[in-house]
Amino acid sequence: MQIGCHISIRGGYLEAAKTAVNLGAASFQYFPKNPRSLSIKAFNRHDAESCAAFCREHGLLSIAHTPYPTNLAVGEGALREATVASLRNDLDIADACGSVGIVVHFGKYKGTDPLQGYKNIIQCLNETLSGYAGRAMVLIENQAGEGSAMGTTLEELVQIRSLCAYPQLIGFCLDTCHAFASGLWSTTERAWERLERKADELGYLQALRAIHLNDSVYSGGACKDRHAMIGQGEIGEARFASLLRSSRLRQLRELPLVLETPVPQGSSHAPEIGRVKELMLH
Repeated sequence: MQIGCHISIRGGYLEAAKTAVNLGAASFQYFPKNPRSLSIKAFNRHDAESCAAFCREHGLLSIAHTPYPTNLAVGEGALREATVASLRNDLDIADACGSVGIVVHFGKYKGTDPLQGYKNIIQCLNETLSGYAGRAMVLIENQAGEGSAMGTTLEELVQIRSLCAYPQLIGFCLDTCHAFASGLWSTTERAWERLERKADELGYLQALRAIHLNDSVYSGGACKDRHAMIGQGEIGEARFASLLRSSRLRQLRELPLVLETPVPQGSSHAPEIGRVKELMLH
């Protein structure tokens, strides 16, 4: 398991990778383009490929996060076309950067028939991955339950992947704050062990490719998505220690654990990365 954090690409993809190493990170996440738009980015491929080479040299893993407007559950039409084009652009950038994949939220459907929402997600993923020949994967992230209960259970995530035409190109990103907020990661004793066992039985763990490591400002089951620094929220250090010391997770292929937590003014993620490393060992 390789600990890291989210990093700006203001100086380019290679510079983001160098920043990660300077912070003592072994992984990092970045927005491949403007996080508030589905617009297509004509990116600097040389910079992206230099990032990939640098990451290989330093044993650094990276994941890209799709823009906030991305919604897999959107219906057919112009917005679906824009979403698919944006996702393909994100995959192209991530693949050039040598990233594990692009993280995308499960999706929220605003109609009255939830089944249609799930159909939309499958269709959107199929259209995105049709003809795609890169190595970067689509990593579906579980949701906190704000506004919609979709995407809060392991069963949904696994079923959507299995029903898609290209399951080998789809993996998962587990967000710990979202899991806690939705009640997926409960507040009971030995909750991580039970969640992990269920994830293993369903086949979720086998497709897990990244973890968003975030504490929660709000209590478990509140369905509120507000991240806190590790050990300073409602999840707490003891629960994170159970996850970080998991022998089952250590059996998986290289796994980026990325902090999306607040950074104190005038500081960086470096102290928190160090604290997480301590929790892994002690």
